[in-house]
Amino acid sequence: MTVPFVLLVVGALAAAMAPRLLSRADWPEREPVLALWVWQCVVAAVLLCCAGAMALTASAAWSAVRGHMFAFAPRGVEDAYGLGGYGRWAGSVAVVLALGGIWTAAMLTREVRAARARRRSRHEELRVRAPRLPGESVPVGERLVVLEDNRSDAWWLSGAEPQLVITTAALRRLKGRQLDAVLAHEQGHARARHDVLLHCAGALAGGFPQVPVFAAFRDQVHRLIELAADDTASRRFGRLTTALALVELNETRGVFGPGPTPLAELPGRVNRLLAPAPRLPLAQRVRLTALSLLVPAVPLLITFGPGLHALT
Repeated sequence: MTVPFVLLVVGALAAAMAPRLLSRADWPEREPVLALWVWQCVVAAVLLCCAGAMALTASAAWSAVRGHMFAFAPRGVEDAYGLGGYGRWAGSVAVVLALGGIWTAAMLTREVRAARARRRSRHEELRVRAPRLPGESVPVGERLVVLEDNRSDAWWLSGAEPQLVITTAALRRLKGRQLDAVLAHEQGHARARHDVLLHCAGALAGGFPQVPVFAAFRDQVHRLIELAADDTASRRFGRLTTALALVELNETRGVFGPGPTPLAELPGRVNRLLAPAPRLPLAQRVRLTALSLLVPAVPLLITFGPGLHALT
């Protein structure tokens, strides 16, 4: 049972150590898109470790599973794993890991259904508050909706009919290119499909709240996608314009006053735009990207290593 044991140990180490290492690093705030990529690779590695261990222990415990797993494998590959020596605990480990996989799928399904329900509710609210005129047709692609509201706000509403919503109060407060920067910020979320990342992170953290990497992934995704969207807007309209747009859009909410607020990270985002740290050198970004790819490659190499060795 060496390979499944190694996979579980590697997965546990990654789940426990990765959040600490990434939280101590100072570069994620400078490179939020790269940081999101690193987080996804780490989470994928943990899930691959569990999936590989489940497949091997199930193959050792039940011959029917083993027949399907190694049906097309060349001669000698199955013997390389020594499945007969895994012991009686193989079935129990496989069942526990399979239940974890089922629970993950259930949490993801619940998250997607809840998101769809929220989206339908918000679309219905928009139809009531901003009804279409008689004969009005919906253009293909993005549709900007101006909503009568005394609160300054703007958001992207995904779905079958994606809509970019902005309130009249925001239109009164934002001036010139500041409005363009806010719209570019929301469009950056849409193009990068940040909603999918949020759903996956929320499902994993909700299903396994005791696993540090999943909870940290959810918390960091919320922060990093906002920084990435800020960068998208600032590249087109400038950091000062984007920072002023964030201030104008959120000033009336008491975000920049004393005391904690739900949007307490906004002052830090504004300061980051006004006093930006230099980006990482291109060579370092390439190295980090390549190293990130190696993280999910490790459980794959461990899983397929004995079989590949048997073929040489």
